[in-house]
Amino acid sequence: MSVEQRIETLVKSGLSVEGFVLENESHMHSGPASESHFKLAVVSPDFEGLSKVRRHQKIYGLVAELMQNPIHALAMHLYTPDEWAAQEGQVPLSPNCMGGSKA
Repeated sequence: MSVEQRIETLVKSGLSVEGFVLENESHMHSGPASESHFKLAVVSPDFEGLSKVRRHQKIYGLVAELMQNPIHALAMHLYTPDEWAAQEGQVPLSPNCMGGSKA
């Protein structure tokens, strides 16, 4: 199973998910392209009443076994259904990598 599939399985098994977008952004970073840098957007009613920090902690708890290896970076955009509607279903763009040999 790919890292992407593992992330999706772990998140969807731990939350009520109404929207899920996962992008492998490894090709945007220095070094060989792999499955190490991801951008994740999740829409869940489970985020109602939770701060951004608590939402992130919830996701980190679900994917803990993948953090550090193989995942190096996980950008998260976590919304309630109402917040997602206000966002007009758009996931923010990621900034360009300035690390390693790309600086």
